[in-house]
Amino acid sequence: MSILADTVDGVIGVDTHRDTLAAAALSPVGGILAQTATRADATGYQQLLEFADTQTPSGPARRCWAVEGTGSYGAGLTAFLHTHGERVVEVARPKRPARRTGAKTDAIDAVGAARETLGHQHQTLPRRRGDREALRVLLTTRRHATSGRVAAINQLKALIVGAPEELRAELRGVATKGQIDRCVGLRDRPARPLEHRMTVCALRTTAGRIRALQAEIDQLTAALDPLVASIAPWLVELPGVGPITAAQILVSWSYAGRLRSEAAFAALAGTNPIPASSGQVTRHRLNRSGDRQLNAALHTIALTRLRYDPETRAYAARRTTQGKTRRDVKRCLKRSIARQLFKLLERYDQPGVEIIRAA
Repeated sequence: MSILADTVDGVIGVDTHRDTLAAAALSPVGGILAQTATRADATGYQQLLEFADTQTPSGPARRCWAVEGTGSYGAGLTAFLHTHGERVVEVARPKRPARRTGAKTDAIDAVGAARETLGHQHQTLPRRRGDREALRVLLTTRRHATSGRVAAINQLKALIVGAPEELRAELRGVATKGQIDRCVGLRDRPARPLEHRMTVCALRTTAGRIRALQAEIDQLTAALDPLVASIAPWLVELPGVGPITAAQILVSWSYAGRLRSEAAFAALAGTNPIPASSGQVTRHRLNRSGDRQLNAALHTIALTRLRYDPETRAYAARRTTQGKTRRDVKRCLKRSIARQLFKLLERYDQPGVEIIRAA
C-alpha cells in the first residue's frame, strides 16, 4: 500500500488554536514550500484556501490538509474545507520535545503535522458532524452530568457520616433515594446548635443538586432516544444494545468508509488483543488504549449479553472449558461484538439490512 506522499503534490499542515491558525505547505518529499498564519474565522479559512491554491496549483484532487484538532479548535476549518471539496485528515497532538530545550512554535507544529501525515499509509479521517455531532454533544453533556451526580451522592454520604448524631439517626439505614428525599425536606431549626444548622443546610443543598442533575440526565436521555431511532433504529434491536450505547457506537464509528476494516474499528475501541506471550506461555491481554467511551459501550453490551443472551452464555461456557479465564472470555466477546457491529454499521443504510437484522 502506498503512502500519502506517493499520491499528492503537496500537504498543508495546520496547527489550530482558539483564535489563530498556523499553516505550512510541504512538498511530497517533506520540503517546506511556504508558511503563513491567520485568524480562526471565516475570513482566515478563505485566506488559507487561497494560500493552498498558490502553493499547490494542481487543485484539491492532488493535495491534502493535515489538521490538528478537527473536533475542537479545527472544527470550523474542517467543515469549511469539506464544503469546498478538500481532502482533510486528522493529526494527533504532536509529541512533546524529548528535552526541555526542544524547539516549540506553532509554525514548527504545522510543519510536523504535515510531515507526520506524509509518511503514513493509513490516514485518520475526521468524524462527520450533523446528526453525529448532535449525538456527541448530548452524550458528552449527559456523561458529565452523570459524573457530577455520582460525586454529589458521595458528598452526601460523607456529610451524613460526619453529621450530628440526631441527623445520622434520622438518615441511617435509609436507601439512597430516601436519603435524598429526606435531605431535600430538611428545614432549618433556629434552636439547634450552629453545627447542626449548617449541616442541615449542606445536606439540603447537596440533595437539591442531585435532583437537579438527575432531571438534567433524564432530559438528555429523552433527547437521545428519538435521535438514535431516526439514525439507526435497527441498532437498538441488537441484543444488549440500548440507546446510550448505540449513540456512543454511532459517534465513534461516524460514517461508512472512515475506518478501513473491522480490525481498525476494534483497535479504535481498544478491543484488539495485545500479545503478552513469554517463554512457553502464549497469551493475550486487554487493550488499555483506544476510544475508552466506545470500549465502555462494548463492555456494557458484553455484560448484558452474558447475563441475558443464551447464545452468549453458551459461548462463554465453551471458551471457559477451553481454559480461558473470565477476563479472557470478556475480551474475546468484546472483539466479536466489535466485528459484528462494524459489519452492520458499514451496511446499515444499504438494501439487505433487514435481512441482516433478522438474522
